[in-house]
Amino acid sequence: MNARTFAGVLVAAAFATQPAAATEGYFSHGYGAVNKSMAGAGVAAGFDAMSQATNPASLALVETQFTVDLSVFSPRRSYEVTGAPSGAADTFGLEEGSFDSDENYFYIPSIGNAWEIDDSSSWGWALYANGGMNTTWPDEAVCTVGTGPFCGGPAGVDLGQAFLQFTYAQEISPEVYLGISPIIAVQRFKAEGLAAFSGMSADPDSLTDEGYDWSYGYGVKIGIQADIGAGFSFGAAYQSEMFMTDFKKYSGLFANGGEFNIPATIQTGFAWQAQSGFVVALDYKRIFYGDVDAISNAFAKLDTASDPLVLFGSPGGPGFGWEDVDIIKLGLEVPVGSSVRLRAGASLNTNPIAESEVMFNILAPGVQEQHYTAGMTWQIGDNHAINIAGMYSPSASVQGPNPMELADQQTIELEMSQWEATIGWTWNY
Repeated sequence: MNARTFAGVLVAAAFATQPAAATEGYFSHGYGAVNKSMAGAGVAAGFDAMSQATNPASLALVETQFTVDLSVFSPRRSYEVTGAPSGAADTFGLEEGSFDSDENYFYIPSIGNAWEIDDSSSWGWALYANGGMNTTWPDEAVCTVGTGPFCGGPAGVDLGQAFLQFTYAQEISPEVYLGISPIIAVQRFKAEGLAAFSGMSADPDSLTDEGYDWSYGYGVKIGIQADIGAGFSFGAAYQSEMFMTDFKKYSGLFANGGEFNIPATIQTGFAWQAQSGFVVALDYKRIFYGDVDAISNAFAKLDTASDPLVLFGSPGGPGFGWEDVDIIKLGLEVPVGSSVRLRAGASLNTNPIAESEVMFNILAPGVQEQHYTAGMTWQIGDNHAINIAGMYSPSASVQGPNPMELADQQTIELEMSQWEATIGWTWNY
């Protein structure tokens, strides 16, 4: 496969990944039906070929197999503004009322393959996605100079990210496994309806309504998994920051001239498996949103009077003000007879959006904090299995002031709830 064909495969995969408002900030709560059904827990346990997306080392414990999954994801996003615009000079008031985002159904695929090289090593690959972030706010809000949330017509953002991961896993000593995965990433983005911020941008011609732009980059994931006795195992995995090319069409929106890297993550945990096959997995995960300026820089950094100007798109310019996210994940697997395995999980994460950052995060309301999951595997003969997973994330919200209005003039509340259904097929060959 030549470079152009290879790039085309990645682009096609990203097109197939319709962006949505994802669950842990903008990261997915899990990868593949089995992992999703356990709320993303399992860094210390290898289940199927998609387990490499959580911990590359787990691939050494997976049989030669192919697995494919498709998720239907439905986030319901809304925001409410309380308090009328003041109309005072040098303020930016929002239309009072409650508004819902359009486009509530998205489709997210994943594919994984694993091959046993010998009794102590395996290699494989996986193609998967972050749900990304999507909002589509209609123009029903009426401003003094136009329509839409920010007076520039229908507004929103559309971010999607796809990853192609190659994995090698090796047993380095009895019951201790290491894995490494070079990763190629592609992301696409568009923004619309933000023309009202043009005077606050270092490059107003590359701020909004430029259609889709594409970004490409790379990173690496490393992991370890070890049997520590009495049915217990330990696992840990680190994924580096993904160093991406800039979004040139949006160099006037994202800090540092369109820079939008994908933040690093770390996940560690323990699993316990009884002789009956019952499995408990408990994980901790951290997503380092704070290391990416475009995501973490506070909206308050916007300053049109400073020298040099701190504007959208400028070095160290304002962003969405997201903080690092910490997540606790618990997953269970219960065998029922010889052909069925039932699963359930729950996760709890911190909210990346502070009260002071709600205004600009109308575009990216990643406020979810709780996820509850369930699923099953139905083994069909020796070589085939059907995997099913479901996820429900109850309504979560964050409320704060409009920082571009008079003090105590307007309050903004962001709210979202989600559900997801996944079906997959595994073929051992």
